[in-house]
Amino acid sequence: MRPLDPLARPNRYDLLAGAVALALLGRFLLASREALGPYTPTPISLDPRHLPEYALRTAFRMGVALLLSTLFTLVYAPLAAKTRLEPFLIAVLDILQSVPILGFLAASVAALSGLFPGKALGFELAAIFAVFTSQAWNMAFSFYQSLKTLPRELEEAARLYRLTPPQRFLRLELPYALPGLVWNAMMSMSGGWFFVVASEAISVGKTEVDLPGVGSYLARALAQGNMEALAYALLAMLLTILLYDQLLFRPLVAWSERFKYEERPGEATARSWVLDLLRRSRATRRLGEWLAEALLERALRFHPPRALGLPPWLGPALLTALGLLGLEAAAKLLLPLGPGEWLRAIALGFFTFLRVMGILLLATAVWVPVGILLGLRPRVAVRVQALLQFLAAFPANLLYPFAAYLLLRYRLSMEVFSAFLMALGTQWYILFNVTAGATALPADLLEAARAYRLSGVRLWRRLLLPGVFPYLVTGLVTASGGTWNASIVAEVVQWGPHRLEATGLGAYITRATEAGDERRLLLGIVVMSLMVVTLNRLLWRRLYRWAEERFRF
Repeated sequence: MRPLDPLARPNRYDLLAGAVALALLGRFLLASREALGPYTPTPISLDPRHLPEYALRTAFRMGVALLLSTLFTLVYAPLAAKTRLEPFLIAVLDILQSVPILGFLAASVAALSGLFPGKALGFELAAIFAVFTSQAWNMAFSFYQSLKTLPRELEEAARLYRLTPPQRFLRLELPYALPGLVWNAMMSMSGGWFFVVASEAISVGKTEVDLPGVGSYLARALAQGNMEALAYALLAMLLTILLYDQLLFRPLVAWSERFKYEERPGEATARSWVLDLLRRSRATRRLGEWLAEALLERALRFHPPRALGLPPWLGPALLTALGLLGLEAAAKLLLPLGPGEWLRAIALGFFTFLRVMGILLLATAVWVPVGILLGLRPRVAVRVQALLQFLAAFPANLLYPFAAYLLLRYRLSMEVFSAFLMALGTQWYILFNVTAGATALPADLLEAARAYRLSGVRLWRRLLLPGVFPYLVTGLVTASGGTWNASIVAEVVQWGPHRLEATGLGAYITRATEAGDERRLLLGIVVMSLMVVTLNRLLWRRLYRWAEERFRF
């Protein structure tokens, strides 16, 4: 063995970093041990002394879901952007994004609990999968958009240096996409809180399971109308968000600044005490060097075999085959309903469609300027980062009973104001993506704009709006899917004995779920999926192509 270099010997920062790592590892091992044990129904206690344990369990599930979403993104998005299977893979992603979270939860609970009978693992995996479905599509679309809008001069440099596919991915594509991907990971993590109640307080058919966590605590507090417990739950959410903001996202934002696409190094604006600690830790530096050697250097020497020639028709053929496999089972449930019920569901979907498009237009007009101004002031964006995460993570459905009270008190129209309830949890997709786009604007272009004295409308029309347009499209795509999902809980609200319903497909699905009507529930999910996919193909996909052709650096 080689003698240790004096600069590689452990220092006080190594001890501190090791203590933090061991503390986190110990807590997560404790949470995972509970998940692997036998399932024993335990009533959720509203005693606030249990909230630290519940918050840990929720953070564990959301952390595992985020890790799976990241792995899915790093594999799926490059395949969709750079292979001949792109039309097939994007169509599958459109379909997956369009399926309501309740649909995923209903399927996963039955399948996973059957795989692990008597074990808590089945229900834990179902909860993690439900959170995964609220995170993965947003991140995959973000990475896909970055790969499709890679600057042309960087592509030419990669060809000039004859980079192999692994080299191109590790040295060019992933670093270029990192700033936007980090902001979308924050949005995905926050978006998971919107469905944490449904994923932990599982109620599918005759299956009712309460997994210990903040979501099930919230569900119990809402069921009992315990306002004090609700306040404790929100405080636990806030502290959990602040914790993973400090330990995970703030270091990632500060670290990703080194990959910003600029002609010259820019000024570092984001700081993180965790990142500073890791940089001062000699053991961490040595570990990083070892990983770089193990991954990057092997990638530099790796020359993959020539890819198999896949015929262009393979993707559509696979999609058709998968569709035919599920058609028989679906037909047995849907055909007895008759064409009249189909027309009714489609008509209700049209009302929800009008609300979705109205909210997207309004949210774009409000949050695009705010996101650009935040992105142009990175120091401000970093300071309000945790606040934005909390606002995005706040379960908007907690406000629905109060909204119902106001609608009843002032005799307001549920047909109109249900659209604003749908926007509460989905508008943040637009803000986070636009902020990421404005943050990624090269400093040399901003300096050129100042040199040419561009200001006011000309500055926004010539630089700012075109610069963030690809990110805006990604935000609109994910916000659209999220808004359709939110309609299921936003078109039906209740205050005491009073129940308010809006005319729409979301209310249709909610009524079918409450009645245990599997036929109409499946019909509502199918119609919603078809409408979302049609909207994606006719509108969002064309905007993606326009952004790729006109608004790439």
